[in-house]
Amino acid sequence: MNIVIQGGRVIDPTQHWDEVADLYVQDGTIVALGQAPEEFVADEVIDARDQVVCPGLIDLCTNLREPGFTQKGTIASETAAAVAGGITTLVVTPDTRPIVETAAVAELIQDRAADLGFARVLPMGALTQGLAGEQLAPLHGLASSGCVAFTNMRNAIHNSQTLLRCLEYAATHDLLVVFQAQDNALAGNGCMHDDTTSTRLGLVGIPETAETIEVSRCLLLVEQTGVRAHFGQLSCERSVRLIEAARERGLQVTADVTIQNLLLTDECVNGFNSAYHLQPPLRSPLDRAGLRQGLVTGTITAICSDHQPHDPIAKQAPFAATEPGMSGLETLLPLSLSLVEQQLIELPQLIETLTAAPARILDIDAGTLEIGSQADICIFDPAAEWTLTPEALRSAGKNTPFLGQTLKGQVNATLMDGRIVFRR
Repeated sequence: MNIVIQGGRVIDPTQHWDEVADLYVQDGTIVALGQAPEEFVADEVIDARDQVVCPGLIDLCTNLREPGFTQKGTIASETAAAVAGGITTLVVTPDTRPIVETAAVAELIQDRAADLGFARVLPMGALTQGLAGEQLAPLHGLASSGCVAFTNMRNAIHNSQTLLRCLEYAATHDLLVVFQAQDNALAGNGCMHDDTTSTRLGLVGIPETAETIEVSRCLLLVEQTGVRAHFGQLSCERSVRLIEAARERGLQVTADVTIQNLLLTDECVNGFNSAYHLQPPLRSPLDRAGLRQGLVTGTITAICSDHQPHDPIAKQAPFAATEPGMSGLETLLPLSLSLVEQQLIELPQLIETLTAAPARILDIDAGTLEIGSQADICIFDPAAEWTLTPEALRSAGKNTPFLGQTLKGQVNATLMDGRIVFRR
């Protein structure tokens, strides 16, 4: 199918392109930008005037819940939500049931997503068997089955020797390891950031050292092994400084942050609203400032949603007894655009953190509008205002602290492989 996207502001960080132009798609591939190819006849014209045309977004951390937890969400519901938010590629966590530690489970997830045809789903494999932190999972086989990275999530690998062996094996096969750094002995049964707010509310806190100590340990082992490493969902200012120092020493490590940790702080927990029970927890205003500074300076290169949909009952309990996490696929772009409104970063830099930068971290061919690349495209109106309601969310999870708020920036169309998979 031949499609021309007409009159939009085309932004592609990989080509340093930012101007109003027409974009031409043929048989799932971008064939021209600006001038129409010879003998090109459009089957469909998409009017993108006063809108932004950019590569489809890439979300580095998403939980689709299927297989195993379909009461919270399914591959169908969550990939439909993703494309409604302009996201065409999802990197999904291995904590399904069964866990992504066999080729069969990895292929099941990808096949199911491919059959549905909404968004491209790339699974992360378990770093250790059962995510138990004791024995190495079959990483090479999982990589051959489509796993783009390996992680133990926040499940502790207590024995540093075991972690060392995991990283050595990953380095030998040039596999990407993703850390969600947390020392569980220090985190204990905490449910929010350990500071004056947690003390006042009588809630058990998670100290920043629960993250920074584990970041330090992992960085030392990364330096020893030379493994490709990415630190996901940092929440502390000191963690950013540790990553920055490691990069100055020549370590090829990358990091991302959730949009909620860039916007909210632990003070939001006042009122015991379980929608603010998140993991990683919302930190102090100083931590938020440090994360923002890391984004501006390039220490943090990507923003993700850390999408964790829940069924209503999971959030209907006293704050500490609820399950942590928020639904974030459909709000990732509009919430991120608020950083541009606040003049923290420019729009092209923001789009890079959501497209080209995640693609570089994963070493995949995506996040670009270059001629010959797959036509994964997001078209959004940066000025459109809309109210976030449960009815407006396509995700099965309605658990977000931003319900009822007016957001700015709305996706009007999403293309994946040259097919229109979402149109408002």
